[in-house]
Amino acid sequence: MEDGGKAAAGLGTLRAVLAILQWWGFNVTVIIMNKWIFQKLDFKFPLTVSCVHFICSSIGAYVAIHVLKAKPLIEVEPEDRWKRIFPMSFVFCINIVLGNVSLRYIPVSFMQTIKSFTPATTVILQWLVWSKHFERRIWASLVPIVGGILLTSVTELSFNIFGFCAAMVGCLATSTKTILAESLLHGYKFDSINTVYYMAPFATMILALPAMLLEGGGVINWFYTHDSIVPALIIILGSGVLAFCLNFSIFYVIHSTTAVTFNVAGNLKVAVAVLVSWLIFRNPISAMNAIGCGITLVGCTFYGYVRHLISQQQAAAPGNLPRNQMEMLPLVDNKQEKV
Repeated sequence: MEDGGKAAAGLGTLRAVLAILQWWGFNVTVIIMNKWIFQKLDFKFPLTVSCVHFICSSIGAYVAIHVLKAKPLIEVEPEDRWKRIFPMSFVFCINIVLGNVSLRYIPVSFMQTIKSFTPATTVILQWLVWSKHFERRIWASLVPIVGGILLTSVTELSFNIFGFCAAMVGCLATSTKTILAESLLHGYKFDSINTVYYMAPFATMILALPAMLLEGGGVINWFYTHDSIVPALIIILGSGVLAFCLNFSIFYVIHSTTAVTFNVAGNLKVAVAVLVSWLIFRNPISAMNAIGCGITLVGCTFYGYVRHLISQQQAAAPGNLPRNQMEMLPLVDNKQEKV
C-alpha cells in the first residue's frame, strides 16, 4: 500500500510538471508568434490579428464543447448574454487588442513585466471604485511589484510611450474584466472554455468593423506587396489556433497543481517568456532592467502567497476573524488564461 501511495504521488508530480510545461509552451509560443508577426512579417495590424484570434477561439470553443465534449455547455439565458456576457466581452476585447498593440511597439520582456502589474491594478481599482478594504499584508505585497515596474520602465532601453501606455491600460482592462466577472457571472460557474465560447463571438462582432475600417486598406496592400504570402498566413492563423489551445491547456494545469504552485509557475512563465524572446529577438536588456523584472516577479509570487494564506485563514475560521481579515480579497486571473 505504501509503495502504491508513492507511485501515485510520483505520477501526480509528473502530471503536474507536464501540465506546467505544456502551459508554458503554448503561452510563450503565442507571445513569440505575435511578436514575429508584427516585427518579422511586417504585418502591423493588431486589430486584425486580434480578430483572427477571436474567430479561431470561437470555432475552437464550439468544437471543444459540442464535438469533443471536453466540457459540458453551461447554459446562459439569452437576456443574460447581453446584460452579463456582452460587457465582459467588450472589456475582454480591449484587453486582447491592447496586448497586441503593446507587442507591436515594445519588446516582449518589457510587455510581460508590465502585465505582472495586474494584481496591483486590481487592488487599486477595487479600493478606489468599489471602496473595498484590504489587509496591510496585501498592500505590503504590492510594494515590490510597483517598485519593480518603476525600475524596469526607467531602465528600459527600447522604451516606447505608446506601447507602454497600451500595456498599462491593458492591465486595467484585465483587472476590470476580473472584477466584473465576480458580479456579472454570479450564479454561473464558468470555466475557461465556456468563457471563451460565450465571449469570443461577441468580441469578434465588436472588433470586426473597427478592424476593417482602420486596417482593411493596409491589410489589402500587405497582401499585394508581401513576399511568401502563404507561409505568412499559416503563421497568422497558427497563432490564432495556438491562442485557443492556450485557453484549453489551462484545464490540465488547474486540475494538476495547487493554487500556490499555479501562482509560482505563472510567474516563472513570465521569466521563461522573457528569456526566450531575448534569445530570438535579441532586444537589449540592461542589468538594472533585468533586476527590475526579477523584483516584479518576486513581488507577484509574494502577493500570491499572501493571498493564499489569508484565504486559508478565512476558510478555517470564517466567523472568528477580525473585520480587516474578512474583507474581500482582490481577484486576479490566476485561473483563466486569456486569448
